Amino acid sequence: MGCCVSCEKGAVGERKDPAEAEKQSQIAPTASSSEMSRLEASKGGVNTKFISNHGLDCTSLTYDELDVATERFAQKHFLGKGGFGEVYKGVLDGNHVAIKILNPNGMQGNREFYTEVMVLSRLDHPNLVKLVGYCAEWGQRLLVYEYMPLGSLETHIFDLSPDKKPLDWNTRMKILAGAAQGLQHLHVSTDPPIINRDVKCSNILLGEGYHPKLSDFGLAKLGPTGDDTHVSTRVMGTPGYCAPEYLESGHITLRSDIYSFGVVILEVITGRRALDQRRGKAERNLAEWATPLINKKEYSILADPALSGQYSETSLVQALAVAQLCVRKTASQRPLITDVTAALTYISSRRRSASSRRSFRMQPASPVHQQGK
Repeated sequence: MGCCVSCEKGAVGERKDPAEAEKQSQIAPTASSSEMSRLEASKGGVNTKFISNHGLDCTSLTYDELDVATERFAQKHFLGKGGFGEVYKGVLDGNHVAIKILNPNGMQGNREFYTEVMVLSRLDHPNLVKLVGYCAEWGQRLLVYEYMPLGSLETHIFDLSPDKKPLDWNTRMKILAGAAQGLQHLHVSTDPPIINRDVKCSNILLGEGYHPKLSDFGLAKLGPTGDDTHVSTRVMGTPGYCAPEYLESGHITLRSDIYSFGVVILEVITGRRALDQRRGKAERNLAEWATPLINKKEYSILADPALSGQYSETSLVQALAVAQLCVRKTASQRPLITDVTAALTYISSRRRSASSRRSFRMQPASPVHQQGK
C-alpha cells in the first residue's frame, strides 16, 4: 500500500545487529515452514501468543499507545488507504512511524496480519521496510512501520500535480536498482525463499534521497523447496502486475515476482500505469502495449513525456531490454533476480551525462540454473 515507512533510525523496539541479520537471514529459524503455512491459513482470531512464542524481532504495542501516537488517529495524520486498511503517521518514543489499521472485515485480514509480522520481523535489509511493532487488541489489528517521508513511488510517477517536479532519469534508475536489491534479498538470501506476490509501484516506498524500500508483505508466500517447481495458491494481487501463468493456473514461483517487477520497470520508464482503463483497448495493458514497440525498436515512444527528452538513449534501450525479458509470457525464459539487479545497478551507475556507449547484456536463465524453478 503506498505510505508506510521512517526517516528516523531505531524506532520502537530494539533490533538485531545488522551483521548478524545478514549472516543468517532466514525466514523461519524457529518457526518451521509447516507452522508458517498454518499461520497463513488461520481462519481464527489474531493469535498473539503464537507470535510471541516464536521469538519475532518486533514489539507488541497496545492500542492505547498507538491511539496517543496518532492523537486518536486524527485526520491530519492520515497518509492513505490501500486494500488492507488505512495508514496514519504517528510518533513513538520521539520517532516518526507509519501505522496501518487492518480492515476488520473478512478473514483475509488475519492472514495478512500474520504473514506480514512473520516475514518482516525476520528480515533486515536496506531495501526492505522495517516493522517496528504490532498490536492485536480488542479485535483490532495494527502494524507499525518506520516512516518513509517521500511516500510511494506511485505518487512520483503518475498523475503529477502541476507543481510537482517529475523524477529525473538518474533517480528513476537508482530507485529501480535499489528495489531490485530488496527483491533479490527475498529470493536469494532467505531460506526458504520468499515470493512477494504483490510487487508494484505503490508498494515501493521512498526515504530521504529517494532511497527505495519494498513494503506490504501480506500476500507473501514461501517459495518452492526441494523438487517442487511451484506453489499453488488462490490468485491474488493487482491486475496488470500478475504473471500470465499465475492467472491461468494459480501456480506461483519466484519468476512470477520477476514479471511483476518487469511491469514496474515499464511504469517507471513510460510514466504509464500497468493497467489503465482510460486508454484505448490496444494500450490498456502496459506490458502488452510496450513489448511490440520494444521488438520494433521504437524506443523513444516509450520514454515518459515528463522526462522532456532528458535521458540517455543507451540507458533507455538497456532498461527496456531488462523489462522485456522480465515480462516474457513463458516463466522459464525470464531472468533471475540476480541478473536483473546486476543489470539495473550497471545502468544506474552510468549517469545520464556519461559518454560511454558500452552495453550491458543479460540473457534469460538457462534451464540448468533456474532459481526457484
